Amino acid sequence: MAIPVVDPQRYDEQLAVKRDELERLFSLFSPPSLEVFTSPPSHYRQRCEFRIWHEGDDLFYAMFEVDPENPKNKQVVRLDQYLVASEAINALMPKLRAAFLASDALRHRLFQVEFLTTLAGEALVTLIYHRPLNDAWESEARALERELGIMIIGRSRKERRVLTRDYVWEQLHLDGHTFHYQQVENSFTQPNAVVCQKMLSWARDVTKNSQFSDLVELYCGNGNFTVALAENFRRVLATEISRTSVASAKVNFDANHVSNAQVTRMSAEEFSQALNGEKGGRRVAEMALETFDFSTVLVDPPRAGLDEASCRQLSRFERIVYISCNPKTLAENLTILNQTHRIERFALFDQFPFTDHCECGVMLQRR
Repeated sequence: MAIPVVDPQRYDEQLAVKRDELERLFSLFSPPSLEVFTSPPSHYRQRCEFRIWHEGDDLFYAMFEVDPENPKNKQVVRLDQYLVASEAINALMPKLRAAFLASDALRHRLFQVEFLTTLAGEALVTLIYHRPLNDAWESEARALERELGIMIIGRSRKERRVLTRDYVWEQLHLDGHTFHYQQVENSFTQPNAVVCQKMLSWARDVTKNSQFSDLVELYCGNGNFTVALAENFRRVLATEISRTSVASAKVNFDANHVSNAQVTRMSAEEFSQALNGEKGGRRVAEMALETFDFSTVLVDPPRAGLDEASCRQLSRFERIVYISCNPKTLAENLTILNQTHRIERFALFDQFPFTDHCECGVMLQRR
């Protein structure tokens, strides 16, 4: 993959290219005017990972430039600072490197460093090794935690040492509210927290005036949308396949005093079968689907998008909110969804500046 070349002076230029491409891609569906939500032009990623490259007595953070003509051809790129990463990550990078260089226990066979930070500056750092961890490592790592005011996790093959805790608490501010999110190490979270706030605010706006009906959410993750949207609806039923994310979603419901939402560990395909009466069992019975009145479905699928059967399933709902990290697969899905629904709202969320990627969202209303 190409390492983003960040030039804050050219931010508007790169955003215009994405806007034009998105409008071209979706023109077939005659959408309304595109709503564009900008990112900070630098220091926008709250999580990053770097390889640690060893050269003699030196070591440094590295990423790899991959030759598109020959993917096996990789060029090591040294990174002492990284404009993509949050200011907290950039502040930590030289301090950690100095600590690694000064300590054999910390540096020996260190392979990778992963950062997870928050808008308020909380930081969790995972150090990944190609060797077993020992008490000398733990003693040095605990001292480093205290010195830098961070949390550290050590990983090696079949070993994971959590020194303080394995999560951070993110605070997102939108529409006069502050929402609290537990974000767990090695689990998916939205990397661009500033844009995430804007995305959640947009989703709240497109689903307002729904307090007498219910929301079903597929691929809910740690409850990112669930928590923010719960007050718009009578009740919310969310599904997620990851055990870690389901547990974190429940923690986030409690942290935000969300009492009208429940999360079930179930794939989107299994849930569709349950809705159709094709699947039974304890988890289906516990959902009590017959007590819900779903007016809206929210889906935030992986980059591959949805299969045809899932699209047909979505078509049964009055309103569809579809958040996509891959506009091309969203456009493919719309060839089906557009048969029953029309696009009422259309948004670009610039989660990934200076790359070819962008997040987008549509709100579809039944024709």
